[in-house]
Amino acid sequence: MGKFSRLGNDLYGGRKSYDFVHKKSIWYGISLVLVVGAIAIVLLRGLNFGIEFTGGTQYKVSLPTSQVNQTNADTIREAVAGAGVPEAEAPIVTTAGEAILVQIEELTQTESDTITTAIQGSVDGVRDISQDEISASWGQEVAKRAALGVTVFIVLVMLFIGIYFREWKMSVAAFVALFHDIAITIGVYALSGFQVTPSAVTGLLAILGFSLYDTVVVFDKIKENTHEMRQTRQTYAQAANLAVNQTLVRSVNTGIVALIPIGAILYVSATQLGSSSLQDLALSQFVGMAVGVYSSIFLAPRVLVHLKSNETEVVLAEKRAKARARAAADKYASVPTTHAEDTPVVDPGDVEHGEDVVPAGSIPTRTAPPRQPEATGRGRVAPEARGPIGPSASSGGRNQPSRKPRSKRGKS
Repeated sequence: MGKFSRLGNDLYGGRKSYDFVHKKSIWYGISLVLVVGAIAIVLLRGLNFGIEFTGGTQYKVSLPTSQVNQTNADTIREAVAGAGVPEAEAPIVTTAGEAILVQIEELTQTESDTITTAIQGSVDGVRDISQDEISASWGQEVAKRAALGVTVFIVLVMLFIGIYFREWKMSVAAFVALFHDIAITIGVYALSGFQVTPSAVTGLLAILGFSLYDTVVVFDKIKENTHEMRQTRQTYAQAANLAVNQTLVRSVNTGIVALIPIGAILYVSATQLGSSSLQDLALSQFVGMAVGVYSSIFLAPRVLVHLKSNETEVVLAEKRAKARARAAADKYASVPTTHAEDTPVVDPGDVEHGEDVVPAGSIPTRTAPPRQPEATGRGRVAPEARGPIGPSASSGGRNQPSRKPRSKRGKS
């Protein structure tokens, strides 16, 4: 823990730094491969939408309260899956109050009777089995509302970031990172085969806020570091990389703290509860938060530096940095071979950027101010001697005032 704290202090103070911004090809390449791979998986495998989006059948199995537990839910799931109906091989079984809910795809009347018989024979104490048909139109309405909510959310966030930072380029960089997070999360859903349910959509909306929050923190530090870029003698890329290092420990800590409980929920729901809305919610949040930490460190700052690379101040800062690097490598390279003794050594970076250079002949000669006359009669005045002054053997023969012995003082 002590080493981690010292690492955080060193990163914040600039004594230690990791290069997250300058290795453009690496970070762009990794992100591009992930996004393209996610889109390809979605196109090839497709998403496994739940019955809320595709339509299906839901059975409500009423039981005594004491029997509504996970054991009976697992028993019913196994009975339905083994009933010999292809559309019911992967049922979603959850507990809800005094009943157990079984959701499967649309069935014929014969198949529905088979499922009902299987449920009745699986557990004791079944009071009633009701059947509801879930229309796909409800799921489609949920999808439309979710798409509308995401659109409104993104527009408002882009406006907020643009107004807060007064940089539309920061809004674009944040949007790129957001698209990156959403694409990879959806790709993981397509790859894993998890059902896309309203719970998954809710989890996806939640990670949008987390991803943007982390990105805004990094951008805020970049704005602070680049406020007086000329005085700090840093380039925009160097200041952005310093900001990422300064917020690195905070981003990692926040991500770990958020991922541990969500990972535990995902593990329990996937291994013990089976298919459930809790599992769909946990998967979208787990993947989205992990990818959000990555994009706020490696992608968003890199995109922002790329977008601002053509601005005049950023270009001048880059040229000044190169000129200083050349001057530091060879300080005598800028000194002309024939010059007068009073010719000033000019910084090549200043000449390159058109800064004013004072000609040698017009440089005023600095002279020291006239010396003040010696101080006489001022300062400390030596008191008069109380006794006669004469040569003293103890001081090497110099004249010193004499002094009576202590035994004779006050007797004269």
